[in-house]
Amino acid sequence: MLVVLLEQLPLWGPSTDEHPPSKPVLTQPATLRLLITVKAAPNPSARYGETVCVGALGLDPPWTGWIRLYPIHFRELADGSKFRKYDIVRLQAVPARKDVRRESWTPIVDTITTEQHLAANQQSRRNLLDPLVEDSMCRLNEQARDAPSGRSIALIRVADVSSMQIKRRPGWSAEERRKIAGYLNQLDLLEPSKPIPLQAPRFTGSYRYRCADHRCRGHQQTLWDWEFVALQRHLTQLTDAEATDQLRHKFLTQLCASDRDVAFYVGNQAARPQSFSIGGVYAPRRPTTRYRLHVSR
Repeated sequence: MLVVLLEQLPLWGPSTDEHPPSKPVLTQPATLRLLITVKAAPNPSARYGETVCVGALGLDPPWTGWIRLYPIHFRELADGSKFRKYDIVRLQAVPARKDVRRESWTPIVDTITTEQHLAANQQSRRNLLDPLVEDSMCRLNEQARDAPSGRSIALIRVADVSSMQIKRRPGWSAEERRKIAGYLNQLDLLEPSKPIPLQAPRFTGSYRYRCADHRCRGHQQTLWDWEFVALQRHLTQLTDAEATDQLRHKFLTQLCASDRDVAFYVGNQAARPQSFSIGGVYAPRRPTTRYRLHVSR
């Protein structure tokens, strides 16, 4: 799902401009240096078999702020081009011509190189991301209603999570199955082997939460995190009830615990700019002194 503001945003804070400039027109690819923040779950694609939407934070001027990279057919990337969440990568890309969202770029995937990984215990990760956390999902929704071509990605502070709903998924839709079959049929019959078709996730998940806006009456948004789907593939031997418990333990009990500063990476859809979903959970642990002060009250 997730991203960037293509205007020259201040690196150390979110945009306060509700009507930023239009997407730039470039005569040649730009070099982007990015911190990967979101890898969305893969979706069927008639052209690539499957594609992944990636959200990232631009680190070097003039391309600072949120960036969305799409499409990336991740399983077909060369080993040297594969990356993890919170890797710093460098690549060439162009503004996406068919996507009006100004944060959207089309990557040149064979130019991706990884510089380093920012581990969870590194303060440098928080130094980059904490200043970008915003309080109001409510305001972002209002902006999307007023200007469909407005901001399409943000990192939203969570005041509280009331529940996580996990439902059994029936499988791919007829249209998604058509895309997968069409891609496989396009492959050269002389190839020694075809890739294993993308399997539908067993479950879908969504959070019910309040953002930090004092007006908030609650939001319910679907979780499209790669890690949520990847964990399901390790739970195939469990019953639905057992697997659901494991997913809720990881993504609710652990990631949304009281000793974490929780925020959601959110992004909208090109076809439905007023519909935001969650691409991932940002949940660094609070410093021990802060946590002790919090729980002693």
